[in-house]
Amino acid sequence: MKLLYCKIIRYAVLAAASSILILLSIIPIRIAIASYQAPYPQVIFTLGGGSDRERFTAEFAQNHPNLDIWVSSGSKPAEALTIFQGVAIPTNRIHLDYRAVDTVTNFTTLVADFKRHHIQHIYLITSAFHLPRAKIIATLVLGSQGITFTPVSIPSPQPRESIVRILRDSGRSLFWIVSGRTGASFNPRFRPPFYAFRQLHSRQLHTRSDI
Repeated sequence: MKLLYCKIIRYAVLAAASSILILLSIIPIRIAIASYQAPYPQVIFTLGGGSDRERFTAEFAQNHPNLDIWVSSGSKPAEALTIFQGVAIPTNRIHLDYRAVDTVTNFTTLVADFKRHHIQHIYLITSAFHLPRAKIIATLVLGSQGITFTPVSIPSPQPRESIVRILRDSGRSLFWIVSGRTGASFNPRFRPPFYAFRQLHSRQLHTRSDI
């Protein structure tokens, strides 16, 4: 009986490992297809984590007047809108979403919206110290859904994040790909996500940090 149980566990582990390897082999193909079909970014996507990111994004967006701006769980709506309107960014270009509670959910909460809008290529904006982790998550989460990205780094004096954080969120991203869940609910600061301000949604508030 014990031998049978060990065999079942072994086969389950092998099956899971095989599935992950297959997924990892498909992602580069999907990214390559997206890059071919959409060689230039179609929107600006900023990860929340300080008003400096919105200010950088506002300046960046002035040089890309045809691109909409999506900000995931950044500054409060009033502050964010003041920053963008201060450089004459029209409100109809701005999408503020507050469902994310950490970096992984920055991507998982919006990937369906990007697909619904037929977005295959984004500018990914975040602070320099945060970018390595964000790129790994973007590769897995967005790449698995056929979306590629061009990273844009905001200079920051903070040291780069630890490899532990990167590995942790890589695992969470893979878990999301196979299960549709991120494990965010295990975070003690987790609260049920909801919208704050978008073109199709009412104003409410929710805050986050670079967890």
